[in-house]
Amino acid sequence: MSTTDQSGGTPRKASPVELRRRARRYCLQALYQWHMARTAPYEIEAQFLSDEDMERFDRPYFSEIFRGVTDTVGELDEAIKPCVDRPLKELDPIEHAVCRMGAWELRNRPDIPYRVVINEAVELAKAFGGTDGHKFVNRVLDRLASTVRATEVAARNQTRR
Repeated sequence: MSTTDQSGGTPRKASPVELRRRARRYCLQALYQWHMARTAPYEIEAQFLSDEDMERFDRPYFSEIFRGVTDTVGELDEAIKPCVDRPLKELDPIEHAVCRMGAWELRNRPDIPYRVVINEAVELAKAFGGTDGHKFVNRVLDRLASTVRATEVAARNQTRR
């Protein structure tokens, strides 16, 4: 995916937002690999960080999310559990990974607005999840945000009235 300027040919530098978006996308792929292959997280992280064929991305942010999710997966699942309508083991692996990433960002990155966290997760679910996976992810993270980011959610709801 090449990023070009408006004239159509000259490559332009990817914005920090785009670099972070790519980091999330690669993190989702790494978490899926971790879930399916049960490879040690440090091996997967090293593989992604050393792959020269990958597009430029925010490597520190990739590592922060990936390590954050793999190190606290039990806590994240406990936070997600009340927000879902079925046992976690029945969740699609992609949607589960997206929810874990979103839950981690909601809990650990208050500098990122909760609507941005949810939107980025929904976009990942649209790109990689099942047909209506994005709706599920949106619902789960919206419910979680109302508890984890209660003040921020309440403030946004007040300004919308």
